[in-house]
Amino acid sequence: MTTALIVLAAALAVLAAPLTVRTVLKRRAAARARITSPNGIVEGRYVRIGGVEQWLQIRGEDRANPVLLVVHGGPGSPYSVFTAVQREWERHFTVVHWDRRGCGRTLRRNGMPAPRDLTFERMVADGIEVAEHVRAHLGKDRVILMAGSMGTIVGLPMARRRPDLFSAYVGTDFYVDMVANERQGRADTLARLRAAGNTRGVAALQALDPDPRTWDVKAWGRRMQWSMGTDPANPNGGLKTLFSLLLTKPDYSLRDVVAWLKGFAAVRDAMFAEFMRFDAREGGTRLEIPFHLFQGAQDVVTLTGPAVEYFAEVDAPAKSLVLIEGASHFAAFTHPAEFLAALRTVPAAA
Repeated sequence: MTTALIVLAAALAVLAAPLTVRTVLKRRAAARARITSPNGIVEGRYVRIGGVEQWLQIRGEDRANPVLLVVHGGPGSPYSVFTAVQREWERHFTVVHWDRRGCGRTLRRNGMPAPRDLTFERMVADGIEVAEHVRAHLGKDRVILMAGSMGTIVGLPMARRRPDLFSAYVGTDFYVDMVANERQGRADTLARLRAAGNTRGVAALQALDPDPRTWDVKAWGRRMQWSMGTDPANPNGGLKTLFSLLLTKPDYSLRDVVAWLKGFAAVRDAMFAEFMRFDAREGGTRLEIPFHLFQGAQDVVTLTGPAVEYFAEVDAPAKSLVLIEGASHFAAFTHPAEFLAALRTVPAAA
């Protein structure tokens, strides 16, 4: 099943599910998510960023804790849907999720942005403004910046441009050189398909040009479909977790779910040409703040090998590398306890 079909199937499942079942599941999730500590914080609101009302979710059990600003991937899939599996994180961090332009609740409020505003450069500028707002709003000198998957295309430039805002940069599901990543990802997936005797999958990937620079978004989706489906760690595990949590997020109406799904597909399609040109090395390998790479040891989407190679090249005041065994893409959310243990080793300024 292609990514687009998975999205469609999830949307249809939401619309077809008995309202009482979804209501019960949402109530149970809400009970597990409840924060009642005296110094806790639970906020969800729009903030004017770059002239546009953009959604921020802020949750934590103690305002005195370090702030973790999460930059989502997709590039159109807000990670606030993973709140349920991050519940333990909120005991140690104030976790901030931001729905970017064209994504989630920001999409629901404003509709799809004009093409000129749907660029990574625009999102980097927005992200810096979000960080400035969060720092002032929560009374912190600096925050920890965490970026995942295609969020790394936004997060890494943010860290380079405004190191004064951040006490550390945490990368996960880390993209380095998109063309090289996709070329190797296709080859690795073909090898797994051949070893499994999957002739249909072999034929599907052999039909793709070995040079990803010739691909369109449909071809890229085919690579993703077969790579995730043959993931040795957990076939389609990240997507299953994501869509299950999306459907039961306590504060999401059906309109919120539909907006999330719409942005997931629309932003990916609109930004395909730009994200396929990404190469982290073009911005250099020097960071003015500590750099931490917490990666699934068996990531078949943002390949672990190139991420580790890039980590070795980075010149930063401090560095740490944690490879989470048994984890692939979305390691932060399929293995949240192990990821939290790594996060808690990151020193954070108040």
